Amino acid sequence: MARHLYSCPLRWSDMDAFGHVNNVVFLRYLEEARIDFMFRLAPGDGSPSFSGGSVVARHEIDYVRPLVHRHAPVTIESWVTKMTAASLTIAYEVKDPEQVYVRASTVVVPYDLAEGRPRRITAEEKLFLQEYLDQEPAVV
Repeated sequence: MARHLYSCPLRWSDMDAFGHVNNVVFLRYLEEARIDFMFRLAPGDGSPSFSGGSVVARHEIDYVRPLVHRHAPVTIESWVTKMTAASLTIAYEVKDPEQVYVRASTVVVPYDLAEGRPRRITAEEKLFLQEYLDQEPAVV
């Protein structure tokens, strides 16, 4: 089972009044990692996979430790923990090699923008996602 790694830069504006990355900013970090995973790494040149759109149905976030601003990026590790005919759950760890700051998951529903409704995961998308499937979530 593979894991997608995304190097996420921290911005000065990500901090809150307490000197650490604001809890809401982590949603943006997860979004950046998810977009990098689903769209940049989609199978095949010119493949329509994941290009039709998707919507977030649910987020769960466990804040493990505060993350303070620094110049070095943080790593976001992503993988798939569940896949149904019309949704997938992506798990994440926002971390350094020796430290986990956040554990999270997102339920994503592929969406047909032209039709204005959810759609099923295509065979090509399923094949791509299965490479990252690990049904065991990270240990909290």
